[in-house]
Amino acid sequence: MKKPLFVYDDSLLKYRFNSTHPFNQMRLKMTTDLLKSSGFLDDSSIIQPRPASDEELMLVHKPDFIEGVKLAGKGSLPPEKMESYGLNTEDTPAFDHMHEKSKMLVGATLSAVDAVMEGRADKALSLAGGLHHGFSGRASGFCIYNDSAVAIEYLRTKYNQRVMYVDTDAHHGDGVQWIFYDTNQVMTYSIHETGRYLFPGTGSVTERGTESGFGFAVNIPIDAFTEDESFIQSFKASLSAAIEKFKPDIIISQNGVDSHYRDPMTHLALTSRSYEEIPRFVAQMADKYTQGKWIAVGGGGYNIWQVPRLWSQIWFSMIGEAPPRGRLPEEFIYQYEDRCPVDFPYDWEDDLNDYKEIPRRHEINEKNQSTLDRAIMHIES
Repeated sequence: MKKPLFVYDDSLLKYRFNSTHPFNQMRLKMTTDLLKSSGFLDDSSIIQPRPASDEELMLVHKPDFIEGVKLAGKGSLPPEKMESYGLNTEDTPAFDHMHEKSKMLVGATLSAVDAVMEGRADKALSLAGGLHHGFSGRASGFCIYNDSAVAIEYLRTKYNQRVMYVDTDAHHGDGVQWIFYDTNQVMTYSIHETGRYLFPGTGSVTERGTESGFGFAVNIPIDAFTEDESFIQSFKASLSAAIEKFKPDIIISQNGVDSHYRDPMTHLALTSRSYEEIPRFVAQMADKYTQGKWIAVGGGGYNIWQVPRLWSQIWFSMIGEAPPRGRLPEEFIYQYEDRCPVDFPYDWEDDLNDYKEIPRRHEINEKNQSTLDRAIMHIES
């Protein structure tokens, strides 16, 4: 088995809307620092990202949108155009040199793709990516360009791959789904908090694709306050059924960790246990169905002090390491503890001292089971 590769460079930290915006790529640097200080990542496993070209962005994004992003990043896009491209919202405001900084995130994911497809690795991790809300002609939900969608189309057109997209972010992977909604060469899978309470409000079980893509969009909307056991059961049963039906050549997984119970932006109640199991199951599916070929990207996660422990589990699953136990490395604690304005996590596992009892547990689990049953019926039909 070839050694997994990790895509990182400080240039990836420059994707930043403003100083108070919840999307903060410092979590990417913190994860890299945690893996290095724990002895599980060294420079021989790190590859440098490249910027995506305009031609690569145009695999899924409209040329006028790309030009609009370029102008918006220079402060020269008219207000009415800003409106039409989704670049003046509270979630996704324009920022300086937006095009240049955004294309680095896309290029980082493409660097991971090339590493796997050129045979330099079986698995590659690009935590800077995962911007799954971007549409072909409009920015949305903290996302300018949709790196996963570009990577999927790049895999289709350059490498002739059938791609399984697996999204475990708390928010529905709407941008990726709609871009590939009418093709049977890509299967999009998203397990997420129901859109009744959470942006973007889509991702129902009945969203299954259109035309030749009917049956190739899979959605598992789970109830608010879902906990580990119900989530893991729904995830494993539905994903294994979807992959068995589709039989992909390669897997791309989006690994938002905003379903964690300490995340401020969602209503789910997962602990570190789920984030240990999610990537290990994806790794098993890759080893079983795609000869190990798996590209993983980041995603949501807005309590940035919790993210490094959870994202590290993706790398551990790639390199075949069991989840660490006990205290985080003292070097990492010393580096970041004093900067943390909330409770700092000192251990690899959640201490759960602030985990609240879920009063509707039985009802939530029953609703999730019903959703799972409907989804699997659709997958197998």
